[in-house]
Amino acid sequence: MRRRNFLSLPAMALAPSKDLLDAIRRDMLGVDADISLYAKNLDTGQSFGLRENARVRTASTIKLPIMAAVFHKVARRQLRWDRTLLLRESDKVSGSGVLHEFSAGLHLPLRDVVNVMIVVSDNTATNLILDLITADAVNAFLDTMGLKQTRSMRKVRGDGNQLKAPSGWSKAGLLEENKRFGIGSSTPFEMVSLLERLEKGEVVNAASSRAMLDILKRQQFKDGIGRRMGAMPVASKSGALDALRSDVGIVYTPKGRVALAITVDGLKQIDESQDNPGLLLISRAAQTLCRGLTGML
Repeated sequence: MRRRNFLSLPAMALAPSKDLLDAIRRDMLGVDADISLYAKNLDTGQSFGLRENARVRTASTIKLPIMAAVFHKVARRQLRWDRTLLLRESDKVSGSGVLHEFSAGLHLPLRDVVNVMIVVSDNTATNLILDLITADAVNAFLDTMGLKQTRSMRKVRGDGNQLKAPSGWSKAGLLEENKRFGIGSSTPFEMVSLLERLEKGEVVNAASSRAMLDILKRQQFKDGIGRRMGAMPVASKSGALDALRSDVGIVYTPKGRVALAITVDGLKQIDESQDNPGLLLISRAAQTLCRGLTGML
């Protein structure tokens, strides 16, 4: 465990109990990685943060802001949900998703492409959308929401031996200091802020916010935040790279809606299983935070 994770805890909206702090420390024991997290009970305002303003690699959690930018353009009548996107062989990238298994030449409705980008974290779908709206347009939308640290940097390259050359750069992505973030950057605090505004119906408009939350509830990867939540509804988007696991989402507990963003980066061993130490830590911490911020700890 790296001691710097415990050196200073930022101010809370309401101070968490010592039991919560001790429980989070126990959750983190034995995980040698950089851990950043923020959680907020949206009903009480109580929150807990650890390096919550640190910029982190988003991995696929950047697909949540990309989705929001699409909804923004549809609401402004710059796009239509029934617009079709052509899937070409050259568009396919490996990694998460299903579209790389589909036949080239298909015309896919924009709504379906957005759905698979989130529900199965489809990389090819993400790139099709960024080709359509551009990463710069995503960042311009984020600027209107005051989310200055959350940036879409470029398209997804794929993984393993099928990596493609990076392309689709945004202006932010071309900055040398941002190259280390890969496809996107954010902070736990900003991701929770975005989730809170979704829950309040303030992202684009109330109807769009509800629709986006419905898509997040259908996400099929529940190995992080959703792993220990039982029957409680979870609206979330996860992300994974070789040394990173992250998850952002809202847990609808009986005693309050808790928004969370947790990133574990710098893991020492590559582990693609459901028992990746980062995923297990996220699941423990998410359960602890939900209990602690709802008085159930």
